[in-house]
Amino acid sequence: MSIWAEAGAVIPAIFAGSAWEMRDAFYTDGMWIFCFFVTLIGGILANQFFKRLPFMDRHLERGIAVATYLMIAAIIFWGVIDRFIFSSQWSGSTTVPPFLFMIMAWFGCSYNVRLRTHLSFSEFRAKMKPTGQMAALTLDGVLWFGFCWIAITTSLRFTAYSADNFQLVDGIDNTMKWWFYITVPVAFILMSGRVVGNWLDDWRNYRSGNEIIQTAVIGGEV
Repeated sequence: MSIWAEAGAVIPAIFAGSAWEMRDAFYTDGMWIFCFFVTLIGGILANQFFKRLPFMDRHLERGIAVATYLMIAAIIFWGVIDRFIFSSQWSGSTTVPPFLFMIMAWFGCSYNVRLRTHLSFSEFRAKMKPTGQMAALTLDGVLWFGFCWIAITTSLRFTAYSADNFQLVDGIDNTMKWWFYITVPVAFILMSGRVVGNWLDDWRNYRSGNEIIQTAVIGGEV
């Protein structure tokens, strides 16, 4: 089977709703082709989503990050009280927080990509000519897109593998691990949307002669 046929086989496997079929389809070379288009098209759609809904643009990812952080803190806080006051312990108190931290980290990463607080080298690049600045920012976009592409492909494979093996969260009944794992490709699709939006902003600034490199501030506003 050719790599393009393998890529095409991913779509019916998804619609079949069978974790076994998805696992087999995802663990082929064609999955890389399929996920390339998922990353690209998903990024374009995510950029339009953020563009048309400014509230979500400002609050979606960091809202998820803050919510999961508070959930982690609440679980740990209650775990301490439960253990030292009631001499008991919820079996999921040590297994659920790592999954929530994973969600917090990747959605937070997506938002900070938008803020350009990840290795922006703005002090160095501000001294470059506009063409050099645009070239550097384009390289950033390509690298971030590649990172999203790899993460989406591998996380979807692992999600399908986990679902096919009916992996439960340790210490908790009826809670599947893949319910948490599926948030990873979602976060990276949003991240690819941030990459697309950043590059389009940079291109507009470059064409109009406006300042391209701006100082990034951790925790700042978009």
